[in-house]
Amino acid sequence: MVASRSLRVVFFGTPQFAVPTLDRLLASSHRVVAVVTQPDRPRGRGQKTSYAPVKARAIDAGIPVLQPPTLKDSRTVSEIAGFAADLGVVAAYGKILTESILQTPALGMVNVHASLLPLYRGAAPVHRAVIAGDSQTGITIMRVVKALDAGPMLDVAHRSIDPDETSEDVERDLAQLGAGLLVSTVDRLARGPVHEEPQDDGRATYAPRVTKEDGVVDWSRSAVDIHNLIRGLYPWPHAHTFWRDRRLILLRSSPSSGTTHAEAGTVIAAHSEELRVAAGDGHLQILQLQAEGKRPMTAREFLAGTHIEPGDHFSPHP
Repeated sequence: MVASRSLRVVFFGTPQFAVPTLDRLLASSHRVVAVVTQPDRPRGRGQKTSYAPVKARAIDAGIPVLQPPTLKDSRTVSEIAGFAADLGVVAAYGKILTESILQTPALGMVNVHASLLPLYRGAAPVHRAVIAGDSQTGITIMRVVKALDAGPMLDVAHRSIDPDETSEDVERDLAQLGAGLLVSTVDRLARGPVHEEPQDDGRATYAPRVTKEDGVVDWSRSAVDIHNLIRGLYPWPHAHTFWRDRRLILLRSSPSSGTTHAEAGTVIAAHSEELRVAAGDGHLQILQLQAEGKRPMTAREFLAGTHIEPGDHFSPHP
């Protein structure tokens, strides 16, 4: 067996998803020589400028942090090149890397992507898989190329998706799964060339970034589809509907299939802890929701303080 060597790694990442990968690299035999992360931005309800999770972790670990507003200027490329990294590792950095950046590390760059490529290339693979009702997802370690998430694959790990899991649940687990898979891939790269499996571009699907507009509930869809939307857009931007001009954020639900004679969007039960709404196919029991400006409530808490009756309508618009 060829002896492994310690690689100098420059790490590109920004949100919480990337932190487990950074942590596993820091605990490995390899050396993280710099972290590149996005510029500080206002965050949270108060919109105060704060560090993103990767930056905070890097500062705690005493690693140099770069936050270039753009990767296109020669000064940024030179600064990154100055760390003489053997390998670049990317985990949810949030920006397209330029050709100059890709060519900087001697062994190129690899990415931790939260899907089974070539499915769900793009910014929101976990959200889109949950919204679609997929029962399987996973992690792909791939070579970074200029085309979006189109590089050859170095390793893959699978994970099932439970029908009631949220994007938050799935992404949290995939972050840990990806961290371990990435470090084992880096270990193999340190020993020599690794087989890289080309993607089948003909099977590629795309996962565009989710927006608030994605959260509008169309009650003519099936109850299962709406349930998948609710859990797929949790914890942000959330699925929502309107009742008497009030915006209601839907947080947890349970779908039932079968024929219902009520018009889609009609409240068919509203008592005790039962809040059920007719869908295009079946009905949806709302378990947790949040009126805009209020705290999240169970259906029982919400119904105790809100007068909703069977026959009332939920609508996509106010």
